[in-house]
Amino acid sequence: MTGAREALAWWQGAVVYQIYPRSYCLADPSGRRARLALGAGSPPDRVRDGAGDLEGIRRHLDHVAELGADAIWLSPIYPSPMADFGYDVADYCGIDPLFGDLDTFDALLADAHDRSIRVLLDWVPNHTSDRHPWFEDARRSRTSAHRDWYVWRDPDPLDPARPPNNWKRAFGEGPAWTFDELTGQWYLHLFLPEQPDLNWATPEVVEAMEGVLDFWLARGVDGFRIDVVHGLGKPPELDDVPDAQADIPYSALNDHDSTHPILRRLRAHVDRWPQQPLLVGEVFLIDAGKVAKYYGNGDELHLAFNFAPMFSPFSGVSFRRRLEEIEATLGPVDAWPTWVLSNHDRPRHRTRFGGSERRARAAAVLSIGMRGTVFLYAGEELGLEDTEIPDELAVDPGGRDGCRAPIPWDASAEHGWALGGSEAWLPFAPNATTLNVANEARDDSSVLALYQRLIEFRRRSSALFDGDLQLLEAGPEEVLAFRRGRREKAFAEAGEGEVVVLVNFSDVEQPVDEALSGPWVVEVGSGGEGSLTTEHELFAGRLGPEEAVILRRPDRGAR
Repeated sequence: MTGAREALAWWQGAVVYQIYPRSYCLADPSGRRARLALGAGSPPDRVRDGAGDLEGIRRHLDHVAELGADAIWLSPIYPSPMADFGYDVADYCGIDPLFGDLDTFDALLADAHDRSIRVLLDWVPNHTSDRHPWFEDARRSRTSAHRDWYVWRDPDPLDPARPPNNWKRAFGEGPAWTFDELTGQWYLHLFLPEQPDLNWATPEVVEAMEGVLDFWLARGVDGFRIDVVHGLGKPPELDDVPDAQADIPYSALNDHDSTHPILRRLRAHVDRWPQQPLLVGEVFLIDAGKVAKYYGNGDELHLAFNFAPMFSPFSGVSFRRRLEEIEATLGPVDAWPTWVLSNHDRPRHRTRFGGSERRARAAAVLSIGMRGTVFLYAGEELGLEDTEIPDELAVDPGGRDGCRAPIPWDASAEHGWALGGSEAWLPFAPNATTLNVANEARDDSSVLALYQRLIEFRRRSSALFDGDLQLLEAGPEEVLAFRRGRREKAFAEAGEGEVVVLVNFSDVEQPVDEALSGPWVVEVGSGGEGSLTTEHELFAGRLGPEEAVILRRPDRGAR
C-alpha cells in the first residue's frame, strides 16, 4: 500500500479542473462532420453541430497549465445516444464521434502529460444506455446471456400495472421502473428509462467493468471520477422506502453495505497499475458521516466528493458548520476531504450567491484555502454565472442547462469557437464579451488572475498543500477564520509556512479579533469593490464587505 499512499499524497494538494466537453470549445467542425458522415446538405442541428470537441480541449491545455491546475476531469466522452448527454453510455471503450476518436483522445492525453497535467475520465458504472449491446441482448429474452446483467422483476399478478416498489427515478416524476412488453418484466433505472441499472451482484458485470478500466488505464489515463458510486450495491429485497422518502429520487437514498466489497475489489484492481490511478466517487448522500464509509480503511475510494457546500448559502455560520462536520467525520478515519463549489449538475456558485462578483472572489479564496483536494468547474475561474435558457432552447432532462453554458475564449461574436456562423449548443454565459479568457488574461485584477495567484501560492505553501486545519474565533460570526499549519508542527509552535484564512461573509466592513496574534502579511486577497487590504502589505485587522484574505507571517518563505 506504500505506493498507493504516495500517489494519494500527490492528489491531496491538487487542484482538479472539471471540463464539460460539450461546453469547452469547438475546434474541429469539419472533422466532426466527416466522422458523422454528414454531407454538405445535412440540416443544421444546434445541439450536435454547436457542441465542443476533444480538439477544442487539446488546443486550450495551455489555459489549464497557466491557471495552475494539476489535473483535468473530463465528463463523459463515450459513444452515447445523449438522452442524458453522455451519462447514458452505449460503448465504454470508445469515443463518441461528436467529440473525436481514440486517436484524438490519445493526442489530448499525451499533450496533457507533456504539461504535467493528469487526466481523469468520468466512469458511469451504475447504468448503461438502453442502446448498449448488453441491454439490447438482455431485453431480447428472459434467457439471454446478458439478462442477469440488469435488474428485472415480475409484475404483481394482482396489480400488473404497479411497479415493483415505490422508488422514484431522477429526472421527471415517474417511477424507477419501466415495463418491458417483449419479455413481460419491469427493469430498474434510477435515472431515465433510457438508463437501465446494471446488476453488480452478477460476477460477469464486475469482470466486464474491470476490463473497461483496464482499457483506459492501458492508454495511460490517471484515474476515474465514478458516477453514482453509492448506487452499485442495492438491497436484494428491493423493498419500498418509507412514505416520507417516497418523493425523493432513490439515487439520493441508496446506501447499501454490498457496495463496499465491490469498491474494495475495484481499488485492489486499479492499485496494480503502475500509475497508481485515482478513484474519486460521486457519493451523493450529503451526510458526511455516510460518505466517510466509502473511503473504507484506505482500501475503497481515494477521495469522495463533498457536496454539502453546493447547497450552502453564502454564510459564515453555514460554512463553519460544514468545516466542523468534515473535520469531525473524515479526520478520525484519516480520509482526505474534497471541496467543490460548482459542477455540471448544480447552478454555479456565483449564481447561487446572488450574482455578486465580490462573493465569487471571496469563495475563490475560501475554496483554495481549505484542507482538501479542490475541484474547480471550468468557467469558475472566470467568475461566470449561469446563463438564462429560453424554453425553446432547453435540452437537458434535469434542467441543468444554465450551468453548462459554453466557455467564452474571447470577445468575438463566436467567443473563440469554430462555429462558422452557426450557434453554440447553448447560449453563452452573461457578460461573455467581458468575462472571457482573453480579456481576463490581460487584467491583473480579474477573477482569473486571482485564481492564478491563489493556486500558485497553494503550490508553494506546505500549510495549504497538506497542512492541518484549526478553526479560530475571530470576532463576528459572519467572519470565518481558520489556521492552516504543517503536519509536523503543533499549531502553537508553527511559524514558517503557517497561514490564516479569513472570510467576511457580511456586506459590511468587519474587524478581526486581535487574538490572531499578528503581525500578518496579506499574501493573497480577494480584492474587488470595497477591499480594505493590499497584497504583500501588513494586515490592518479589518476586512471589507465580503472580502477574503490568506495571511502569512512576515518575512518568511512559504515552505
